[in-house]
Order: sequence, then C-alpha cells, then structure tokens
Amino acid sequence: MARTRIGLFAVAIMAMVAMVAVACGDDNDDGEGGGGNTLQTVIDRGELLCGVKDSQAGFGIVGADGIFSGFDVEFCKGIAAAVLDDASKVRFVPASAANRFELLSSGQIDVLIRTTTVTAERDAGRAVDFAQTTFYTGQGFAVHADSGFNSTADMEGATICVQSGTTTEQNLDDHFNELGFAYTPLGGEDQDTQEAFVARRCEVWTADQSNLASRISQLENPSQYRVLGQIISKEPLAPGVRDNDSEWKDVVNWVVYGLINAEELGVTGANVGAMASNPPNAAVARLLGVAFQGGEVANLGFDVDPQFVQRALRAVGNYGDIYERTVAEVGIDRACTLNALYTEDKRSCPPGSGGILYAPPYR
Repeated sequence: MARTRIGLFAVAIMAMVAMVAVACGDDNDDGEGGGGNTLQTVIDRGELLCGVKDSQAGFGIVGADGIFSGFDVEFCKGIAAAVLDDASKVRFVPASAANRFELLSSGQIDVLIRTTTVTAERDAGRAVDFAQTTFYTGQGFAVHADSGFNSTADMEGATICVQSGTTTEQNLDDHFNELGFAYTPLGGEDQDTQEAFVARRCEVWTADQSNLASRISQLENPSQYRVLGQIISKEPLAPGVRDNDSEWKDVVNWVVYGLINAEELGVTGANVGAMASNPPNAAVARLLGVAFQGGEVANLGFDVDPQFVQRALRAVGNYGDIYERTVAEVGIDRACTLNALYTEDKRSCPPGSGGILYAPPYR
C-alpha cells in the first residue's frame, strides 16, 4: 500500500511539472509560437522572415519586379545584415492589419515591421513585445480638394473610409462620439479604403497622416486631394517580436537604437568603413564593435558579436540615411517633426514642434 501511495504521489508530481512546463514554455523552444529563441532559429535557418506592408509607398511596397522597398523594409534588411551578415537574407511576408499578429504569434514571421502602433492592449494582450519606436505619426484626414471640409467639426453625417481592424477605427469612433456626431464608416483593407475614397464612395479618408500623404503622392492627380492638418491621436510605430524572447528583442531593439545613435554620432552608410578603421572616439568604437586607441573591443553581452550594428550600418546606413531614401521620397518632410533627432535646432520650428528621436547610449 505504501509503495502504491508513493507511486501515485510521484505520478501527481510529474503531472504538475508537465503542466508548469507547458505553461511556462520549453527553454529549448525553436522560436515558433510564443517565447523561445528566435535569434538561434534565424541563424540556423539562414534567413529572416519579416512581416511588412506591400502597398504603401515610402514604408512598404512591392514593385512590378517583385522587389520590396520602403522605410520598414530597410529595417528588416538592417536586422538581417546584423544577424546573418547579409541584407539579402530576408524573406518579406506581406502582413495585413487583420493577420499581422497571428503571423507573429504562429511563428510565420520572426519580426513584424509594418506601420504598427504600440498600444497597451497590444503589448499586454496579444503576445507581442514592441521594440524602439521607428516612426512617430498620428491619425489624420484626407478630403477631396473641392470639398468644404476643413476639420472634423465639419464632418457630421459624413461617410468616412477607415481601415478595418486598426487603432484608426477605434480612434475615429472615440473622436466622433466625443463630438456627438453621427458618421458612416466604410471599412476594408488599406488599398480598399484608398480606392473607395478616390472613387468618391466616401467623402473623407482617415489613416495615419504619413500613410495618407505617401499614398496621395502616388496618385495620378495628387492636387485633387487635401490632407488636413488636424491630428486626433498618437501613433508611435515600432517593430514587434513575440513575448518572452528577450535575446531576440535585444538584437532587434539595439539595431534600431544603433541606427539612431549612429546618426547622432555622425556615422553614415558612406563613412562607416572609415569610422570603423579609425574611430574618432570611444562612443563610435563601441557602436561599431572595434577597439579604440589600442584598447579592448567592448562586448556588451548581446548574443551576437560586437560588430552587429556595424553590419547593419554598412547595409542600410543610419536612421537619417534610411529616411531620406524612403519616406522623404514620397514627400514627407522630417524637419521640425517628431522624427527628427532630439538635437535638432528648433528655433526655426513652429512652437511645440521639433524632433524627439532619441536612443539610449550604446555602452
């Protein structure tokens, strides 16, 4: 009888251990699904899977030749270069507003870099962990140039195109409830809302102001539309990784931080080789993973070698380099916006505006 009780007790203990293991996750998880070690998975695979947009000029778009380009795409390339020493070793996975978090949680992508707003609900409730913000924007409104709309105060009863399944949809409803106005939402995917607006099936189109500006700039007759100055929300856009995967988040986070720090330190895609060969100071040497004045190379504890930020810079340049050849090309100026460096001279900026882009020190 004693042996039987001991046996049953042992079985119960083993069952409890198994339940805890399932709840907490296996330390040897391959990175598919929540948690795990995505960094090692990417290295073993030899390819980064990056969820991006495929239809927004300046941020993420695929050309007729099948090649992806844009601001978010460049960060994917930078991460691939940092980890795999080859910016071409990235597979771009089109991610919609509806499926982006499922793609991430199921392991179909390693990182989501798709104009995704950081919110409390997403951070806490969707098994996603956000890295440093890469772009600050806010929800705005576009109207036809011949309309009488100058702000939402003029839009009572309007039909408004809005992308389904986004913070934009919620912000719009909150805002019009506060105004006490009725309106008719016309939903759909990003491209659907654009086409409906151009076809005048809605009078107003709402989205991130940067999204509206970039899309309208690519239309046949951009002058037929106006992007209003009014903004009704904060929309910090950032890369997302799976929860409980700190080594991978550290790398993604510090690639972004590194590209911002590089701009502040004067390290560009054009001079990174010369800077690595002869760093002007210890800060640049640490960032590029090289020795300064005969000292030791700083190893800050990442699960990649100290030159990972240098490889990203060689591939895509610093934050400003990326901005100029992507977002600026579709007419979205950087000066006096939140996306300028915090060191920007704000004396020529309108009151209350100016850069806030800031990264922690690389040391």
